[in-house]
Amino acid sequence: MYAIIDLETTGGQPANDRITELAIFVHDGQQVVDSYTTLINPGRSIPPFITQLTGITNDMVADAPRFHEVARKVVEMTEGCVFVAHNVRFDYSFLKKEFADLGYNYSRKTLCTVRLSRSLIPGQPSYSLGKLCQNIGIPLNGRHRAAGDAEATAILFDRLLKITQESDAAEANAADTLARVDALAPAGRKPETTEKKPSPRRVAAMAQAIKTALLPPLITPEKVAALPQETGVYYFHNEAGEVIYVGKSINIYKRIQQHFAVDVKSRKSLDFKNSIANITWELTGSELVALLYESHLIKQLKPAYNRAQRRSVFPAGIYLKTDENGYKCLYYGRADARNSEIPIIALGNQYKAQGFLYHKVAKYNLCQKLCGLYKTQGACFDYQVHRCQGACVGQESPETYNQRVDEAIDSITYEHESFVVIGSGRRADEKSLVVVENGRYVGFGYVDETFTARKLADFRQAVQPYADNKDIQQIIRQHLRTRRKGEQVKIFA
Repeated sequence: MYAIIDLETTGGQPANDRITELAIFVHDGQQVVDSYTTLINPGRSIPPFITQLTGITNDMVADAPRFHEVARKVVEMTEGCVFVAHNVRFDYSFLKKEFADLGYNYSRKTLCTVRLSRSLIPGQPSYSLGKLCQNIGIPLNGRHRAAGDAEATAILFDRLLKITQESDAAEANAADTLARVDALAPAGRKPETTEKKPSPRRVAAMAQAIKTALLPPLITPEKVAALPQETGVYYFHNEAGEVIYVGKSINIYKRIQQHFAVDVKSRKSLDFKNSIANITWELTGSELVALLYESHLIKQLKPAYNRAQRRSVFPAGIYLKTDENGYKCLYYGRADARNSEIPIIALGNQYKAQGFLYHKVAKYNLCQKLCGLYKTQGACFDYQVHRCQGACVGQESPETYNQRVDEAIDSITYEHESFVVIGSGRRADEKSLVVVENGRYVGFGYVDETFTARKLADFRQAVQPYADNKDIQQIIRQHLRTRRKGEQVKIFA
């Protein structure tokens, strides 16, 4: 049994938007045997552009049932059925979220008619529901309404089932002809023909479609099976071959499986998944190298679906200046193109940077006023409660105060100015190198396991140079705190 479903919603994000209309057509493998359609009151206003697209207005849903009033009906109609939809992850994610809000775990096997159509009706210029139906002669009355789209999907699904039936019949006829030829062969003579195995039944075709429902429509199971279970970076390409996403993982196969298994969170994430036409990868051996290389590639290629590091994932930071009286002053601020200074540490936003600085002020008895955390013409608040030693009013000398500032800086920068991280290579006989010199990232590279070096310059010549930036500094700093077993850090004075 199959439940063919279509939803209309207030927007494209299951986490934030709600269902406004629902249609279910139950198909028994031969024909539609039941159907149900209802408007649903989403409990919120329908945006004008959605009304323009669907024709569903706020007045139309004002007296419609809430989702919790139809939830039992949905469960009962889809019980024991495969959940079928065009771009199934979108509709399925919305229903799962609505049920989750009611405290119910809604779970069904899924089948995507986009993916099945690409497999059984190849070569179509578009596999969107409207254009596909138009190109293969399926009537679509009431586009962008749940009943109209679900009915068209049901007809499409029925066509796809018949294609598998026709294929089975053709192969069965061919096998029957071969059997008759064999029967007419002279006694004792080995037939020249060979018996063909019967073709997979429709149930097998559907089982395969269900099994691969989580995959992007353009990605084959064979492509996923070929992915390495090793450390490296991976690329998602669109049909034109362009890189649309770069990622990294210590196990590329498992990470990409996770990509495909998650429910879609928005129309954009659905478009992203449907755009993936190929997957390539580069092994790095080292997790640190994978992190550094991913950051470099995102900034270089600017993939359409990588927003995190296209500019910087750390738009705020902690900075250092010296005031007119000789006091070193830590302060927080923006970390972007408008600020040419390189931060001591880059952080996710200014709120996090402020909180980080408050922590360092408390730990090292620094002055709130000198750190820009307490605006006053006189003494800071900590001085009044005897936590500040008076740098804000000149009672503590710059030399004494600056020693504690230096201690705070040492706690958030690289422990050593120049060092090399030696880690796993891409092969058993290879090592990876990450070089930092005078507090600046130089680059990474690979050497044979027999490689020996005495000077930092030897390591520097063995790596490919890459740009240093605040993201890279944060990656290295974080990795040094949690580096993996077997990695070495070689320190240079």
